[in-house]
Amino acid sequence: MSISEYLSTSESSILSPILSEFKHDVIVYKYPLNPVVEAAKKIWERQDKIVVFHVDGSSIPVVSNIVTRWRLLRILNARSDVEAYKKLVHALNNPRKIGEGSLKNHPFNKVKSLTSIPILKFYPKDAGRYITSAIVIGRDPELGYLNASIHRLLVIDESTMVIRIVPRHLHTMLMKYKRMGKKMPISIAITVHPIVLLASASSPPYGVFELEVANTLLNGILEVDYSLGDEVPILLNADIVMKAYIDPQLYVDEGPFVDILGIYDIVRKQPIVKVEEIYVREGGFYHTILPGGIEHKVLMGFPREAVIWDSVSRVVSEVKSVRLTPGSGSWLHAVISIKKRSEGEGKNAILAAFAAHPSLKHVIVVDDDIDIDNPDEIEWALATRFRADRDLIIINYVKGSTLDPTSENGLTSKMGIDATKPLDKDPTYFEKAKFD
Repeated sequence: MSISEYLSTSESSILSPILSEFKHDVIVYKYPLNPVVEAAKKIWERQDKIVVFHVDGSSIPVVSNIVTRWRLLRILNARSDVEAYKKLVHALNNPRKIGEGSLKNHPFNKVKSLTSIPILKFYPKDAGRYITSAIVIGRDPELGYLNASIHRLLVIDESTMVIRIVPRHLHTMLMKYKRMGKKMPISIAITVHPIVLLASASSPPYGVFELEVANTLLNGILEVDYSLGDEVPILLNADIVMKAYIDPQLYVDEGPFVDILGIYDIVRKQPIVKVEEIYVREGGFYHTILPGGIEHKVLMGFPREAVIWDSVSRVVSEVKSVRLTPGSGSWLHAVISIKKRSEGEGKNAILAAFAAHPSLKHVIVVDDDIDIDNPDEIEWALATRFRADRDLIIINYVKGSTLDPTSENGLTSKMGIDATKPLDKDPTYFEKAKFD
């Protein structure tokens, strides 16, 4: 089946407009793939393309590699990184309320169990099959705040999963339910508009609902349904939705699982999720995100680039761009390009970046004549503009990322490098020769 044939039978899918727009970037596998490792390997091999395929045992088509940096800019209608950062920061500061709709008015079919969904096992040593694109929606039982965030879910049986929850907002809510002796009601949305994924990965301040951030960027098209109870909304703009709950009293092993750095995360005790109802949109897709792949890195890294840009822009004259480098999982290392107008701005940029993204381990600040996507140019700036006794910042024993395998009890050391030109010296000393 070609992508055109898929689209003709999937007009009601949330992804239909996206796949139509980028149809020349789509590869369709015409034979079913094995959901255990083989499918993930095909996704890995063609990360430059959106891939669509079926797996043995499911009639729902799988799609992956939707989000790349250039596609995200196009979806945001942004001509540059900075324009996209500005749009995301504006939305974070101006969330838009979501209208209510009804599940009954959408072409959803109820399915019996998780076995109906083509969930993949990605890498040989993974603990099992994982849902990697799940947006989990929960409510603070005391304050009423709603939260939407992306979580990996390890499938245990046809109605049971284990959820990895890092100590952020959903964890804060779960601990309140635990103290109350109650289970935490949640809803799960899978296969959504890329902007919804982007917003759900953005981690705004507690109390800002990520779906309302997405609703601003999407001009108010989102709808939710509260009719399934528990005061937790179901996102109607999805191809797969679930009603479920997290049991804060029941923890089991989760992992190993490959994280954004491409290494196996450790096994931890994590809480159980019990799925009560599952609905699949007619003609819908199952979107899966390859762990450690480009899509994973863009969705994790791009929102952090935006908040780093915003933070650094408050302390230096002009920020040209920010890049969380792919080699660091688009998470641990940042390169920041600034137009330096006074001494000290490089170090101010470093400190502002660490404050904006606490998981950062190393930051390099360069001048605006350096291409931050070219490692050779970055190294050249280090070789010609950086002096360790003057331009190096080291901060010891501070909180880092749980993904950093060198950290101990969550603590690490951080390094900032100011590789900008000193303004008190002849600028011609630092210019690279060019042909006219």
